[in-house]
Amino acid sequence: MTTRIWAMAAAMVISVPVLAQPADVASRVAAFSRINSAASPSLSPDGQRLAYLSNASGSPQIWVKSLGDGSARQVTSLADPVSRVIWSPVADMLAYVVAPGGGLNEQIWVMRPDGSDARQLTDGGKANNGLSGWTHDGRALMVNSNRLNPAARDPALIDVATGTWTMLASNQGLNSVTDVRGPRAILSRLRGRGDVNLVLADSARGREILLTPHDGKAESGGGKLSADGKTLFVDSNVGRDRHAFGRIALAADGTPGPITYFAERADAVAEDIALSRDGRTLALLWNVGGRSELAWYDTATSQLRAGPTLPFDLAGLGEFSNDGGSLLMVGSGADRTTDIYRVDVAKGTITRLTESAHDGVDLASLVRPELIRYAAPDGVPLSGWLYRPKGATGPLPLVFNYHGGPEGQARPTLSPDAQALAAAGIAVFAPNVRGSSGFGKAFMAMDDGAKRVEGVRDIKATTDALVAMGIADPKRLGIMGGSYGGYMVMAGTTEFPDMFAAGANLFGVVNFETFFKQSEPWMAAISTTEYGDPATQGEMLKSLSPIHKLDRVKTPLFVLHGANDTNVPLIEAEQIVATMKARGVPVKYTLFPDEGHGWRKTVNRVRSTTEIVGFFAEHLKP
Repeated sequence: MTTRIWAMAAAMVISVPVLAQPADVASRVAAFSRINSAASPSLSPDGQRLAYLSNASGSPQIWVKSLGDGSARQVTSLADPVSRVIWSPVADMLAYVVAPGGGLNEQIWVMRPDGSDARQLTDGGKANNGLSGWTHDGRALMVNSNRLNPAARDPALIDVATGTWTMLASNQGLNSVTDVRGPRAILSRLRGRGDVNLVLADSARGREILLTPHDGKAESGGGKLSADGKTLFVDSNVGRDRHAFGRIALAADGTPGPITYFAERADAVAEDIALSRDGRTLALLWNVGGRSELAWYDTATSQLRAGPTLPFDLAGLGEFSNDGGSLLMVGSGADRTTDIYRVDVAKGTITRLTESAHDGVDLASLVRPELIRYAAPDGVPLSGWLYRPKGATGPLPLVFNYHGGPEGQARPTLSPDAQALAAAGIAVFAPNVRGSSGFGKAFMAMDDGAKRVEGVRDIKATTDALVAMGIADPKRLGIMGGSYGGYMVMAGTTEFPDMFAAGANLFGVVNFETFFKQSEPWMAAISTTEYGDPATQGEMLKSLSPIHKLDRVKTPLFVLHGANDTNVPLIEAEQIVATMKARGVPVKYTLFPDEGHGWRKTVNRVRSTTEIVGFFAEHLKP
């Protein structure tokens, strides 16, 4: 992006949805992609300062803000993006995670809030590491790593003073530490995609106890211990279709009782919990058809009460202040920047703590998506979010944007791609086909293994529905998606070669054989329950891989990938590009040398959105 275009983007306020001139298109698209965000909030022990991540400098970096006078300063200016920051609950110390080259080989560091005394606590290199938080006493970090077992993510505690690692389990799936009280640690253990247990690791007795036994697939999250260690608070779908909030009583020896559910809804799924430091207040986050709602639960009285109406569509729970009086949240929406908020628990008032810049974009002019419901031919209910260009009527050029996962969920987000396409006169529809989360366990399992063909057939069902409603012009349809959404792009263009006029595949899977061989070993290990086991189901996986059907493709393609992506390896993109070029099918290829699985740097996000809009504008002719 040239300096001239950047300057134009910063000077413009977007209010007109139709783009007439190429330079105007570029400047407006750049403005959408440069919208800043703030996330990963964490309070100092006295509650007077806030540490958080902001991409105001062009890459996610650590900032510290005084909540007294409102002053904020950038603490890190690293070449690599920072993916998380957490303040010690008892000291002036920050733990943070750096992603070299934007890849999955994240490394854990600590430093003082002014940026001094920075120390790396992980080994570096190719090891993948994750940070859950600090122990309550502030002495250790709760982490996971594949440093010893590439096919697993082992849970551990790192003593911050000495750098000593204490391993809590070894080579037993994808683990993270959710809480620690004395010698007991609660582990979240992903056995396979869609199948997550909570486990108690008792270092005093040298044993593990399964806390959430179940048959088939089920997921349990949360995993927060009461202050006395006798109760574990969870969100779970054990014994039920939709996640709900519950508690597990723990005997003196750690033996668990069954999950007792205390908050459940037929119209929503439990999404996350946060527990105050004194253990008295539990924050409950509901996913209600894609939008967020907050509730409170008093653990002493077992009273449940509604939280305040949130001023944003989507929320992420942060942490409570040490006194339990307030809760941090990250809020966002289709026409609202991602920012940090503080909720007063007693009063219900919500205070915005950050104001992310959106130079050149009038937020009031952005499109708010509408929820569209329809059904597949076999009667399965489907839905999605339609970003319709303002003032537009009749059949429109439309891009179907499939989410990743495949267990992801399309929600009403501020998507620069969707807003830029809508501003260019192209509608965007973000579907939730079978296999999506947010609609219950049975719905999410509808595309497992050989049933993936049904999820692919939903591509046609979705297209047919939008055309039948008079929303989409059947001659001007596009398809795009990232990660598993990229798989759906390639499945759509191979199974329905005459359906789409253009397709954009962002870091998508195209060949399950190479995916399992070259992805991170731990990613491959947990993916067999979702896609199939290459050792025993090789022929099925081959039949599901679009790479073997590329001779059917007629659709012009745009392939985008990060050179440092070890989740969906680069070879997935290279196979498509080489085959399309050999067949003479139009293919455009953009490789980001400093990104991994997705784009974290602003300059790359600008380029991606600009080129995607230009690509679809060329082929769909809005």
